[in-house]
Order: sequence, then structure tokens, then C-alpha cells
Amino acid sequence: MIYENFLTIADAAAQQQTPMGGSTMLVYMVCFGAIFYFMIIRPQSQKTKQQQLLISSMKTGDEVVTVGGIHGRISNVKETTVIVKVADNVKLEIDKASITSVTKRTEVESAPAA
Repeated sequence: MIYENFLTIADAAAQQQTPMGGSTMLVYMVCFGAIFYFMIIRPQSQKTKQQQLLISSMKTGDEVVTVGGIHGRISNVKETTVIVKVADNVKLEIDKASITSVTKRTEVESAPAA
């Protein structure tokens, strides 16, 4: 008897605390998910794609900046690393993923059309 009364009171209290229906809550959840996607997930995905494009397009002669702030010119490109010349007779082998930006790309010179 006491248990049944408790369930009735608890059920009534739960109904009073949620004035909005289940469909309204679902709409809020979908809106929150969309905001989360466009504010966090999508920009990070685009940044990752841009970094992969940068890594795949590096070539000898490009001037680059590393994560640590080292500026240099690529002297050799390997499968997962690059050799960066930072000064006369100073070359560093750096992982491709640690290159943050290419400051100056070398232009491929084409022969003038005759």
C-alpha cells in the first residue's frame, strides 16, 4: 500500500517536472547535435584534410615552418620525413606531420611555348 502510493506520487512529480513533451526534447537534442557538428567536428575535419593536402604536396625547394618554429628549406623529401636545410651545412630530418605551413612554394618553370 505504501509502495503503491509512493509510485503514484513519484509519477505525478515526474510529470510535473517535464512540462515539454518527448517530441520537443527530441527537437532540442537534434538542434544541439547539429550545433555540435558545425562548431566542433566539421572544422576539425577540414583542418585535418588541409594538413594531409599540405603534407602530400611538399616538394624540394619549398620553404617551411615546423611545429617548433624552425624555418628552413626542404632539400629532400622521403616517404614519412623531409630533410630541411636551416642554415649553411645544417640539415635536419623532420617528420612530415610536424610541418605546420609552407611559407614559399617553388614554382615549376615550364618551357615557353614557341
